[in-house]
Amino acid sequence: MLGKVFGAIVLVAVFFGFWNGTGEQMASAALDGAGRAIELTLTLSGMMCLWCGVMRVLEEAGVIGKLARLLRRPLAFFFPDAAARGEGLEEICANFAANLLGIGNAATPMALRALEKMQASNPDPDTATGDMITLTVLNTCSVALIPSTILALRRQAGATRPFEVVVPIWICSFVCATLGLLITRLLRGRVK
Repeated sequence: MLGKVFGAIVLVAVFFGFWNGTGEQMASAALDGAGRAIELTLTLSGMMCLWCGVMRVLEEAGVIGKLARLLRRPLAFFFPDAAARGEGLEEICANFAANLLGIGNAATPMALRALEKMQASNPDPDTATGDMITLTVLNTCSVALIPSTILALRRQAGATRPFEVVVPIWICSFVCATLGLLITRLLRGRVK
């Protein structure tokens, strides 16, 4: 469906571009934009490879497992079923750590692994459990101490001070994550 909507938008834009006599400018802008998109993709890919590699090394070295044991009590408040069963806590911690580093794209596969483990013991496979909902909310509105993706995007766009957004990002992400976690905790049990 989204492809059809996007296709319609492109067709309307091309029609009006030629209608207004700006077809050549539109074609030049499309080619320039495609080139900049490739440059941006390569920049972000390098950053993602670095942080995904760091996360993999930490996971293989057992640091994520130690972090899971250290955070077991705080996590048990928000993920009581996973903490009781011991399922998915390492992946939840890895997800949390990746989100702290601001690499949401690396955090999502870890969240999916945790969700798979939680789904294995889900008594109603057609309904998400409270822990699954909480993890989804935490993955969506996470605290980013090092918003590396935003910093890379700002640097690529030519920002003279790409780090000036860090403190507002800390405030916003902390408020969003706290509210999201509190709301999921308050609504736990009401969702069927």
